[in-house]
Amino acid sequence: MLPLLLLALSGCTIYSPPGGHPPVETRGGPGGVVEQERPPVAQPGAAQPDAAQPDAAQPDAVHAYSGLLGKARAASAQGDYDGAIALLERAQRIDPDSAELYLELARTYTAQGRTDQARATASRGTLYCRSAAECAALRELAR
Repeated sequence: MLPLLLLALSGCTIYSPPGGHPPVETRGGPGGVVEQERPPVAQPGAAQPDAAQPDAAQPDAVHAYSGLLGKARAASAQGDYDGAIALLERAQRIDPDSAELYLELARTYTAQGRTDQARATASRGTLYCRSAAECAALRELAR
């Protein structure tokens, strides 16, 4: 029964034709529907001469979580490990691929006495480290 249900639900998808989105329908007047073409979708890697790049307007992830990281370090220094972990987990939701956050989480777990959790966190962080020092610190905590 479940396979049939899944098969039936798989047919309930929205199809977009190749090369763009379907036309947008708007009301043209009393009872009339007018189709309008959507603006073309920019292809990845294509130059957009007059349009601002969307990534340029977005703040860097490091800047986005640096305030949380500072607060977490302060909380950890005061012995508030649960508060520090909560702040670091919030920061990880902003940048889940930050080795710096994994390292700080592993250090906090170690300070809290949760060595198994610290090892697991540090081990996961080694997947994202970008510098030799960061990688070495994470490997040390993963032992």
